[in-house]
Amino acid sequence: MFTIAASPYPYVLPSGSKPCLIVIDMQRDFVEAGGFGEALGNDVSLLTAIVPTVKRLLDCFRALNLPIVHTREAHKPDLSDCPPAKLKRGGASMKIGDLGPMGRILIDGEVGNELLPELRALPDELEITKPGKGAFYATALQDYLHDLEITHLLFAGVTTEVCVQTSMREANDRGYECLIVEDATESYFPEFKQAAIAMIIAQGGIVGWSASCEQVIAGLEQAYG
Repeated sequence: MFTIAASPYPYVLPSGSKPCLIVIDMQRDFVEAGGFGEALGNDVSLLTAIVPTVKRLLDCFRALNLPIVHTREAHKPDLSDCPPAKLKRGGASMKIGDLGPMGRILIDGEVGNELLPELRALPDELEITKPGKGAFYATALQDYLHDLEITHLLFAGVTTEVCVQTSMREANDRGYECLIVEDATESYFPEFKQAAIAMIIAQGGIVGWSASCEQVIAGLEQAYG
């Protein structure tokens, strides 16, 4: 049996199957200047700072031949998959579908909706377009994980308290054992990130575990290296 040193207690790696890394929404609209995140008035440099850590995590999973899923929050050009409440919410100068510096905001196929160049999915990695906050809503993720008999999920990406936490909670309800990689996730509001992680690991890991990238890599290399 192999484990990853984690909070609130060690995370046991699966026997007979492989854990999957899910990288949430590391797309230009959220992380780069001129995207939707900045249009909302946020400091995107906080998110940019985790890119090297996410890349290191990806490199580890790839070297160990472990499955990886990437998600992008995106909508159809006609916005038919975007609920009116989501479209109208907020007071930003730019909204979903508006033309921004990198194309229409959060529209599939636009430059701003692409994954960051250094974090792009490889041909054998699943890239999911999701219209909601969670990675399971209106996507093929559940079927993909079921087909690979995956039971353990590790999460990275942005933002911690919204799309990452929502995806973890969806996964938890579906019976997956979930771990968030603390320094491979970030929020525009650092206090929100800390609160989200605290909620995830509360009450003996009510939603899941948390660990650093170093702890994750050490555990994976021991188990699968």
